[in-house]
Amino acid sequence: MPELPEVEVLKRSLQKKIRFSKITRIRIYNRNLRYKVPYSIKRNLKNHVVNNISRISKYLIFHINFSKKLLVHLGMSGSIHLIEKNNKINTNASFYHSSYLPTKHNHIEISFNNDIKMIYNDPRRFGYFKLLKKNYLSKKPIINLGPDPFSYKFNFEYIKNFIYKKKINIKNLLMNQKFVGGIGNIYANEILYYCRLKPTKTVNQLSKKNILNIILQARKVLNKAIIFGGSSIRDFKKTDGVPGNFQQNFKVYGKNNAQCPRHGCNGYIQKILTSNRSAFYCPKCQI
Repeated sequence: MPELPEVEVLKRSLQKKIRFSKITRIRIYNRNLRYKVPYSIKRNLKNHVVNNISRISKYLIFHINFSKKLLVHLGMSGSIHLIEKNNKINTNASFYHSSYLPTKHNHIEISFNNDIKMIYNDPRRFGYFKLLKKNYLSKKPIINLGPDPFSYKFNFEYIKNFIYKKKINIKNLLMNQKFVGGIGNIYANEILYYCRLKPTKTVNQLSKKNILNIILQARKVLNKAIIFGGSSIRDFKKTDGVPGNFQQNFKVYGKNNAQCPRHGCNGYIQKILTSNRSAFYCPKCQI
């Protein structure tokens, strides 16, 4: 599943290609995604302009004519492809970029007046499209999300109050979307490495210094991942077809039995399971 950096890269790609473009046609080939695609999408969006594309956590928000909004969640295997008129084979804004787009899993196609088509492809169909109302920030799913890691709301007092009397481990906390939006398994592992914290450390053991460092390192790791274009686990590529390469900067994720990269540490990365998810850490310098 894409995490915050990959969705942010995709958002920026879409802004470059379709922002200020008019929707001329919408085709729904398969309504059976995680939730039924509403037929009203056609009526509400056709002949309107995409004024902006924003991101909330792992969700994309298409702002249509300032009053209408469309939420898109990619789920486990959803991808967005942009096909230009003179290049009908290769896609150039795909999460799982491929020169061949398997039409079997193309569920929604949106055409724009600049001769670009946006195709939503999803083999597992866990993603979904949802029209949002004016008060969408106070409705599901947005209302259930924690603050963005880059938000001023993600601060010491917020974390201190959230973890009060809780005994869950720190890795599960970072992956809890009600606590903070957008961090998944990959980046939780990397953040904890930089914080020198063991994934199984319970949150009631965190010091003030630990909490402040979590805020700092979360922003550093995520921002660096965005700059590097996301992580190419499998075959993610950016809008220009160049693979995201933050995975080349992984310190612990997927590095089981490798020597710890921290200067002066002679430990070896171990893989453990926390809530049936892989966790990678150095038992010598992450305590």
